[in-house]
Amino acid sequence: MATETSDKPALARRSFLRSAAFLATAAPIMTEASLAYAAQTPAPPSGMALHGQSANAPPSGMVLINANENPLGPSKAACDAIARVAPLGGRYDLTGETELLTKTIAAQSGLKPEFIAVYAGSSEPLHYSVLAFTSPTKSFVTADPSYEAGMFAARTSQAKIIKTPLTSAFAHDVKAMVAADAQAGVIYICNPNNPTGTLTTKKDIVWALENKPAGSILLVDEAYIHLTDEPDTLDLVAQGKDLIVLRTFSKIYGMAGIRCGFAAGRPDLLAKLKPFGQNAMPITGSAAARASLEDPKLVPERRKMIGDTRRDTIAWLKTNGYKVIGDPQTNCFMIDTGRNGRAVMAAMKARNVMIGRTWPIWPNAVRVSVGTPEEMAAFKVAFKAVMDGPPLAEADHVQLAQLDGYVAL
Repeated sequence: MATETSDKPALARRSFLRSAAFLATAAPIMTEASLAYAAQTPAPPSGMALHGQSANAPPSGMVLINANENPLGPSKAACDAIARVAPLGGRYDLTGETELLTKTIAAQSGLKPEFIAVYAGSSEPLHYSVLAFTSPTKSFVTADPSYEAGMFAARTSQAKIIKTPLTSAFAHDVKAMVAADAQAGVIYICNPNNPTGTLTTKKDIVWALENKPAGSILLVDEAYIHLTDEPDTLDLVAQGKDLIVLRTFSKIYGMAGIRCGFAAGRPDLLAKLKPFGQNAMPITGSAAARASLEDPKLVPERRKMIGDTRRDTIAWLKTNGYKVIGDPQTNCFMIDTGRNGRAVMAAMKARNVMIGRTWPIWPNAVRVSVGTPEEMAAFKVAFKAVMDGPPLAEADHVQLAQLDGYVAL
């Protein structure tokens, strides 16, 4: 178990609360895009952490399997919905697109509309949930490795960060997480996990919910849940439990650049996020998301397409003697390369294939997103060439090491 504490003096609770809203606007909201593209540059370009943009667009022809995006893009129904509402973009949601989306989510999830808060992606509610429920006296507990954005928010709230290793099956060790700190504010469970793509059972999540410290919440990030056949946790929200569930349309729905997501939780829990901000949704994002939800074939068809490509790629890796970590069930997986992972990233990029980042606990492991069959074919050729070659010298990956202070927590 690893613990990180701020080196700044602890703020009094009242002072912290007064300054929290200001800190929320001053601190960057980390996204998968900002973290993924930071890992490809020697130093983060100004403003990238805020906006998730690289200073330089990737070269033409580069295979982009580094940010867990869906190469299929938005569905035709979503694109048609965007075209329908775009001419209305000069007004502020005159037709109530966001309200319609909220009601659609609620109806499909078995929740009342007041249990849903729609955002431009799930990064904002993740950030705000951590700010709302952690503090210098309320820690943030996460798995290691897992998605890092919550740790950046915890630094803003000056909370202690506690990282617990995954189990031998690469699931969240919920017993260790619950026992980590009696004063925990947020226990963060990304399920399926980013970066490993592995699952934590709903039984374990329920156990964590029933045994967590009093006053804490579970923050369950289900960005990738539609890519599996596993049950979700929205029914626990309906039961009024102490959890907030995050969803995004960036993954299976292919809307990473369009931006839409939501938080589901008891109204009193969601109300604690509001002081940190909530911009109005773009009507294009709301309309595209609703059209995606109303297409009953979209999720199962894409789950199969992405799953088939993942299974084919992993089978090839194992046949060729490469070590895949765990049993990935989503649109990403990790490979233990047996050598410096960032050097492998650099060598892959030199072959026009951009793969994802490493995590401090596993410096030799790289994350790979699942692309199209054609993109994964290019990945296979490049990866074999890199792994058949000698390990790169330290000097060859020194520029990536400069990122430690930015993406390694």
